[in-house]
Amino acid sequence: MISVRVSFLLTVLLLALGLLLAPGAVQAQGQRPVVQFTGIVASGDSLLGVPGAAIFVPKAGRGTTSNEYGYFSLPVLAGDSIVIRSLGYRNQYVIVPETYPRLSYSVIVQLQEDATILPEVRIFPYATERAFKEAFLAMKTPSENDRSAAEKLNEQTMRRMFNTLPVTSMGNYRQTMQAQQQDQQRRMGFGATPATNNPLLNPFSWLQLIKQVKAGEFKKKEGVDY
Repeated sequence: MISVRVSFLLTVLLLALGLLLAPGAVQAQGQRPVVQFTGIVASGDSLLGVPGAAIFVPKAGRGTTSNEYGYFSLPVLAGDSIVIRSLGYRNQYVIVPETYPRLSYSVIVQLQEDATILPEVRIFPYATERAFKEAFLAMKTPSENDRSAAEKLNEQTMRRMFNTLPVTSMGNYRQTMQAQQQDQQRRMGFGATPATNNPLLNPFSWLQLIKQVKAGEFKKKEGVDY
């Protein structure tokens, strides 16, 4: 009799525990497993990593961004729809299968370029066309005194400024370089020297004079008075 009562009590306890644990077990079976979603966001033409791309789950309101190599890692739930977005590219969507058996899901997302032509924007200095017309009609024409200083300069003024203004840094540089070039030419025998400038000190001038005397170029011509 005692063993029958003990067996009955154990059966009742097991049934009670089963009823208590049954809702939790059903709820655990209804929850979606967590999956580590990883991958690389690349451009479709060159397969180079796209940095700063947004990877997020719109319904859950969570996401992350890709690093400088295009790599990302984000925990999601099985069955989530994930959006991959980057400026200048079309949006890509990835759905993790609800019955995915593993704890990690890796993909390579190739983004396609999306060229967007922005509308033309014109900027005017006046809010309305009427305000522009009023300002244009009220505008004064320039007078003789309103001319710029460059237009008032004439040839005499420019020549006086040229003769009186000091030499600029560029002028000093050119003068120094020209003097050095002339000095180098004189040392090499190509430049002008005091001997070549003075005909009395130039042997070539004396040679030319001797040739002219021998040729009789300095003889007194008939009928010509010197």
